[in-house]
Amino acid sequence: MAATGSNRGWGGAGSEQVDPDANPDYKQVFDCGLTLVEDDPIADENLSFYAPNLWPDKPEGFAESLQDYYLQSTDFALDLLCAIVGSVGEDGSFFRDKFTRPMALLRGNFYPERPAWATDKDFGIATHTDYGCLTLLATDGSPGLEVRKLGGGWIPVSAPPGEFVINFGDMLEIWTGGKIKATPHRVIGTSAERISVPLFFNPNHDANVAPMGSAGTMQAWAHLKARYDATYVHLQAD
Repeated sequence: MAATGSNRGWGGAGSEQVDPDANPDYKQVFDCGLTLVEDDPIADENLSFYAPNLWPDKPEGFAESLQDYYLQSTDFALDLLCAIVGSVGEDGSFFRDKFTRPMALLRGNFYPERPAWATDKDFGIATHTDYGCLTLLATDGSPGLEVRKLGGGWIPVSAPPGEFVINFGDMLEIWTGGKIKATPHRVIGTSAERISVPLFFNPNHDANVAPMGSAGTMQAWAHLKARYDATYVHLQAD
């Protein structure tokens, strides 16, 4: 990622810092997302949110498996998002045409065992909320994820393979005028390795994510760029 300037490919330990009061996260990641077709009207704009994917040569079938999962999970995530928004009294169908070119990001997280040198400022991933609408999180079933309760304190959250944890993100909180709250969470790390596969479900780059029904304007790409610039160590301002 540091070589390309986009969130595609591999990011090493310490490449992200989600909490400025904590040290960079010691996990490793691999990211992929939507690649525009050649005749897409915005293909020539070279937007980093739609950068070409960077695939390793091995293992065989890796790219094909992830691309198939990406398509299935984004289709499901849109249906789920519309249902969730409908459950708080808003029109879920409002979102249908906002995800025709989603900036959705599929990530593989590798959390090594908690290092012996770790301090109270070292995390697999420090306390944060996700940046987009919702996160569809698959894991290997290992413990480690914690969610902050509304009244304070933390509760462990885990799901076996085949089940999913759903996080709500900042963009959905903004878009729904606070009816849906973003979920603060963290991974401290344990004595065991852990793998998780989140799909960060984000809308088209030019979607207006200001509160529904308001006269405001907030383009989705600008919201994500601000968060990425603050998170990725190679993008952080000097």
